[in-house]
Amino acid sequence: MYAIKEIYYTIQGEGYHTGRPAIFCRFSGCNLWSGLEKDRPTAICKFCDTDFWGTDGENGGKYGVEELVQLFQSLLPPGQVPFVVFTGGEPALQLDQELVDALHAIDAYITIETNGTLALPQGIDWITVSPKANTELAITKGHELKLVFPQVENTPEQFAALDFQHFYLQPKEDEKQEENTLATIRYCKEHDPWKLSLQTHKILGIK
Repeated sequence: MYAIKEIYYTIQGEGYHTGRPAIFCRFSGCNLWSGLEKDRPTAICKFCDTDFWGTDGENGGKYGVEELVQLFQSLLPPGQVPFVVFTGGEPALQLDQELVDALHAIDAYITIETNGTLALPQGIDWITVSPKANTELAITKGHELKLVFPQVENTPEQFAALDFQHFYLQPKEDEKQEENTLATIRYCKEHDPWKLSLQTHKILGIK
């Protein structure tokens, strides 16, 4: 059974697939933070802005493979092939080969947004790695590397030589967000191959 915080149909808001209709499946749990505010000061990742604790979100709950695939299909217009974004928390804690194979059996396109510290099942169609401070990457090859910027611990120079097709910087969301955005734009203008990624779903006011 998969423990899932929420599942919803929306528009991908960031990175390479920005603007594409997508089913978001947010798994509960992460290996870098419990998801509870009381644990944030001692967490490995301290700046997560996502609620992934529990199973109380939209369509949240515990699912088997077949019922999860059926739910994905029920969220789409008739005949539309699922474009699924597995996220979290950390989706690599739960996403397994059985679910990947079941989704490919209905021709779904599978993407994952991972911190890159855990091994992944085979056959994922699009891999986005978002490195976090004080961690060692187990996934050093993929389609998209997306780094929150700026960070004291992680700098773009540490990752630019890795085997990814696209490199994105995303402004850090905190009390200095405007300053962070300007710094991100400046860095992208001065350093190839980095590109700017914005959280357009927040700008548009959609989930």
